[in-house]
Amino acid sequence: MSAQIVTEEMMVPSEPGIEIYVRNKRPADLKAFTPEKTVLFVHGSTYPAHTGFDIPLGGRSWMDFVAAHGHDVYCLDVRGYGRSTRPAAMSEPPQNNPPVARTPEAVKDITAVLNMILKRRNISRLNLIGWSWGCTLMATTAIQTPDKVVRLVLYAPGYLRTTPSPLAQGPGPLGAYRTVTREQAKARWLNGVPEHKQTALIPPGWFDQWADATWATDPVGAKQNPPVVRAPNGTVQDTSEFWTSGKIMYDPAKITAPTLIAIGEWDKDTPPSMAQAIFPLMVNSPGKRLVMLPEATHHMMLEKNRMMLFRTVQTFLEEAFLDETA
Repeated sequence: MSAQIVTEEMMVPSEPGIEIYVRNKRPADLKAFTPEKTVLFVHGSTYPAHTGFDIPLGGRSWMDFVAAHGHDVYCLDVRGYGRSTRPAAMSEPPQNNPPVARTPEAVKDITAVLNMILKRRNISRLNLIGWSWGCTLMATTAIQTPDKVVRLVLYAPGYLRTTPSPLAQGPGPLGAYRTVTREQAKARWLNGVPEHKQTALIPPGWFDQWADATWATDPVGAKQNPPVVRAPNGTVQDTSEFWTSGKIMYDPAKITAPTLIAIGEWDKDTPPSMAQAIFPLMVNSPGKRLVMLPEATHHMMLEKNRMMLFRTVQTFLEEAFLDETA
């Protein structure tokens, strides 16, 4: 493993007026780029990618871990999140506009970044990793561009919902975005964790380190009391129109890439039953697998057992270029 990791940041145009923030990490001595060793991460419904996948908890982030294994690894913030362009509707009161950053728009953002990486590195394909709503985004991207995907990782995927969504809003039409405080974030995070296990789940200082970085991405929300993160409601509208109405947003049978589904046993946002429902439907995914990790929630990449998740995903990715007959 290379000790020195290089970081680059860039803005990638998705459509007129929309620029997508991208972060790249790779070993300093990596000179030859290959599809199997190129990875793109995307986030879920509420928080940006770079504060989740590249927050150095205990001195190392998930992106650091992947890069240290010789990979060229990227993450992106969909429009309306993190450091990407916020649609104009997010500068107005939320009730003035319909939900922004719906799934088709987010897939457009991902596709723009994916194509940029392929051109930048002169490769034909790469690996996709999605978290939560990001699983819908990456599965859709993999279905729309099957020739550009080596492997697909669905971490905490959502599917047809029979339980209330944790993002469900009150009565009346949805606004363009919602606001989340740190206290609300932590309460949702720990929902479903046995009380006697809650203290040990997140090592000391980790929640605040992640929250400080995440809430700092929204300078407007930071001025409120208490500070908030503004999160686009497009995904909440999608959940209402599709997943809680018995309609799917993508057909798992159309996924043709080898796929890993990873889920935490205490995940109340996207319960394990959803992952278990998706798995048998992926009839055209060669080498598919489903892994449930113990003592982990929807946010397991930020918890004490995160290395279990990292190693599980890394093993799956690296099979793509190991000689399995050895």
